[in-house]
Amino acid sequence: MAERERVVRMSVEQPLWRALTVYRLLTMVYAVLLFASAYREFDRPVVAVGYLAVLAVWTVATYRDVASAARCTKRFLGADLTVALAGILLTPIADTHQRIGAGGPTLPSIWTAGSVLAFALKGGWRWAGFASTPVAVANIVIHGGDPTRDTLHNVLLVWVASIAIGYVVEVARASEATLARALEIEAATRERERLARDIHDGVLQVLAMVQRRGCELGGEAAELGRMAGEQEVALRTLVSSGLVPASRVSRDHSLGAFVDAYEAEESGDEEGELDLRTLLAPHAGSRVSFAEPGGPVPLPVPAARELAAAVGAALDNVRKHAGEGARAWILVEDWGDEVIVTVRDDGPGIPAGRLDQAEGEGRMGVALSIRGRLRDLGGTAELVSVPGQGTEVELKVPRGRTR
Repeated sequence: MAERERVVRMSVEQPLWRALTVYRLLTMVYAVLLFASAYREFDRPVVAVGYLAVLAVWTVATYRDVASAARCTKRFLGADLTVALAGILLTPIADTHQRIGAGGPTLPSIWTAGSVLAFALKGGWRWAGFASTPVAVANIVIHGGDPTRDTLHNVLLVWVASIAIGYVVEVARASEATLARALEIEAATRERERLARDIHDGVLQVLAMVQRRGCELGGEAAELGRMAGEQEVALRTLVSSGLVPASRVSRDHSLGAFVDAYEAEESGDEEGELDLRTLLAPHAGSRVSFAEPGGPVPLPVPAARELAAAVGAALDNVRKHAGEGARAWILVEDWGDEVIVTVRDDGPGIPAGRLDQAEGEGRMGVALSIRGRLRDLGGTAELVSVPGQGTEVELKVPRGRTR
């Protein structure tokens, strides 16, 4: 048996968290060395020493909290930003006004940017803007409302850079989710192809042989062969599309293999959306061809069921009026704002005036089962029939107006 495909998820933002961990440690050491090189110029170096000691302990003790988005909680981010703001506001107490006025560094120095970047990595650009704003206000406050040009430049740089990084992280996360989904689809497709090969090498060949031998033997064996052919077509549809759940039970139908729907689909939750293809694929058989889009065709559950019922009514008309040898085709088209399902057959067609006559006689199949259902959904049902060239029913359901 071929080895099953496995999807490995890769985090594109994990290297950013590792870089932030290193950044916080390095900038903590930088803040300590910066103070050590000019501690004689401080008015109250004891205040600076006390704060830097707390900063060092906090940085080392919480380095695991910035190792990943899962560990970096909102509570930690709030505490981390508080430590940064406290260092900025303590700077006028520890340092001289002359140094501050000349654009001297704050006690945490560039360590503060790491606290803001943690917000950006965790929550994107909105969180980054939220965190960088109080940092900017605190830097302006310690300068008495008259910051230097260098201070404004640094504040603006942190604000813009953090928001830009937050936006890049959001884009990276969206790209990662898209890539993971594509890998899952690819893995599922390869697994389905593997199963299709196994089924083709075994079950389908047996069914084809039974059909061929039954036709050769004739009599009851011919009927058995015909049924085997019906099941072969239904199984091929199942393998190729993967739309019909395996737990459904097939039964013979004059237009092909019809597959019973789940009871849960008849009485289940009416909320959410349903892939229309899963309701129409069971109609495929030896005399019914089913053409579908490559992706899901989601519709509100009630709308999907009503549209599928209208398609079933159209196929019933083919079975009743087009003859045993008639073929039918189902085409599903998804145009975004509307879904179009076309049911076409190669029967003799409908004579002119026959629909009005049937409605007058009380036979309301087309009027109620098809047009009535589409009208209730806010859609339309158009029927075109040319004598001798078959009948085509086009069912349109607009997405925005389905009820």
